[in-house]
Amino acid sequence: MLLKTLVKPKERLVTITADATLEDALKVLEDSGFRCIPILDETGHIFRGNIYKMHIYRHKSRGGDMSLPVTTLLKNATKTIQVDSAFYNIFFSIKDLPYIAVLDEHGYFYGILTHTRLLDMLSQSWNVNVGSYVLTVVSVGERGDLAAMAKIITKYTSIAGCLTLDVQNGTLGYRTLFTLPENVDSEKLKRIIDNLNRKQFKVIEVEDLQAE
Repeated sequence: MLLKTLVKPKERLVTITADATLEDALKVLEDSGFRCIPILDETGHIFRGNIYKMHIYRHKSRGGDMSLPVTTLLKNATKTIQVDSAFYNIFFSIKDLPYIAVLDEHGYFYGILTHTRLLDMLSQSWNVNVGSYVLTVVSVGERGDLAAMAKIITKYTSIAGCLTLDVQNGTLGYRTLFTLPENVDSEKLKRIIDNLNRKQFKVIEVEDLQAE
C-alpha cells in the first residue's frame, strides 16, 4: 500500500527502550544528531512516545535527576497513525510533529512517517518538477465548476496536477491550482487564461515553473 512506501521502517531507525535513563537517552540523541527519537517498550514492539533532546537539556539545566527513566519526559504518546490510515487523518495528525509513529495491523510499532517525506510525496503528486506553469484559478464553488475549468484547459492541453483550496470566510471563493505539462508555451498559456477569464473563472496567479 502507498503509506508503507513512505514510512521509514523500525529497522532503519534509532530508538530507545523505556527502561533506559535520561542520561542514556541524551547520549543516544547526541551521538545520532537527532532532536527526538521514539521510545519503545522493552520488547521493542510497543510505541510509548518520543523523547526530545531539548526537554532533556532543560531538565538537566534545572538540576534534574538524569538517572530517572526516559519515560519521565515522554511526549506524543497518543500521536500515532495506522499503516492503513486515510490520507486526511495522516495529514492533520502530523501537522505539528517532525514525524509521526506508524503502527501495524497488530498495534505494533512499524516505523515513522516524517514531515519531509509527506511533503515530498505531495510535491511529486502535484508534478511541479515536470510542469511548465501553475495557474491559480478562483471560482465561486458552484457544482460543476471544477469540471468546467478542467474542460476549458483540456481543450488546449492535458492537466499534470490539480489541487483545490477552500478559502476561509468566502473572501475569494475557491482557489484551484492547475499544473500544466512542460510542453505548454506562453502562447498556449495565454489562450487558456483568456478562455478561463471569459467563463468567469478568474486567474489570479501564474507561476512559471521553468523560470530560474
